[in-house]
Amino acid sequence: MTNNQENNKSPEEQEKPEQSNPNEASYSIEKETPSSEQPANQSSEQNKEMDQTFNQETNANGGDSPKTTQQTPSTAKEESNVVAQNSETTPPVSSTESNEDEAKKKAAAAAKAKAAAKAKAAVKSTKAEEAEEEPPSYNQPLLNKYVEVIEEHLGEDVIKEAYINRLSKHVPTLVTTPDAYFRVAQFLKYNEQLGFDFLSDYHGTDFETHFELYAHLYSFLNHQSIALKVKLDHEHPSIESLAQLWEGANWPECEAYDLLGIEFRNHPSLHRIFLGEEWRGYPLRKDYQPHDEEV
Repeated sequence: MTNNQENNKSPEEQEKPEQSNPNEASYSIEKETPSSEQPANQSSEQNKEMDQTFNQETNANGGDSPKTTQQTPSTAKEESNVVAQNSETTPPVSSTESNEDEAKKKAAAAAKAKAAAKAKAAVKSTKAEEAEEEPPSYNQPLLNKYVEVIEEHLGEDVIKEAYINRLSKHVPTLVTTPDAYFRVAQFLKYNEQLGFDFLSDYHGTDFETHFELYAHLYSFLNHQSIALKVKLDHEHPSIESLAQLWEGANWPECEAYDLLGIEFRNHPSLHRIFLGEEWRGYPLRKDYQPHDEEV
C-alpha cells in the first residue's frame, strides 16, 4: 500500500524533500550550539587579556612597542661583550702617542731629505768624474801655445787662470790680474805669432762679490779666437781702457760705465750714453735701488 501511495503522488510532491520532525531538529540545534559557542567566548576573552597586557606594556615604555625596547638577557650580554671588545681593540689616543707620531713623521721626513741630498751629491760626483774623464779639447794645444808665449815675454805672474770654455765653442780663455790686463791685451794684438787684431765682443757683469770684464778677440791672420777676462773690485771698480787699442771698445766701455759704474782710465770720452749724467745709481748692479720708483 505504501508503494501505491507514493505512485499516486504528483510529480511536484515527489520532488519536495522529506521534512524531518521539527522537534528533532530543534533538539539537535540546541544540543550543538553550546559546544560551538564556548571556544569562541574563550578566545575573545584571551584576546582582551592580551590587548590589555600590550597596552600596559606600551604605556610603561613611553609608547614604544615592548618588542623593540625590551631585550632578552642573552642579547644584552652579547652587545655588552661587543662594546667591551671594541673598547679593548681601539684604545683612546693620548697626547703622548700623538707626539710620538709627529716625531716619527719628522724623523721620516728628515731621513728622506738626507737620502735626497746624498743622491744629489752622488750625481754631482759622477758628473765630475765624467768631466775628468773627458778627452782634451781640440783647442788645448792653442791654449798651451798662448800661455807659453805670454809668460815668456811678460812673466809667469800675469796670468791667474787659463782654461778651455767648452760651453762657448771650446774657446781658449785667459784670466789676468788687473795690473797686467792692458799689457796682455796689447801683446795679444801686436805679437806677430798671435795677431788678435779684432775685438768682437766686450761687456761687463756684476757677480755681487766682484765685477768681471770679458773681451773676445779674433785673429784674421790665424783664424783663431781667444777670450780675455779680468776681475775687478766691487767697491771701486777701475781698469785701464782698451779703447786705446781697439776703437770698437769705446762704446762698450761707456755702456759699462753708465749701467755698472766701472771706471775706464785713459778713455778718450767716458760718459753716460743711456741715462744721462743726472741719473743716480747704476741699474745693472745687483744692489741697485731706484731713486724714483715711478720711473
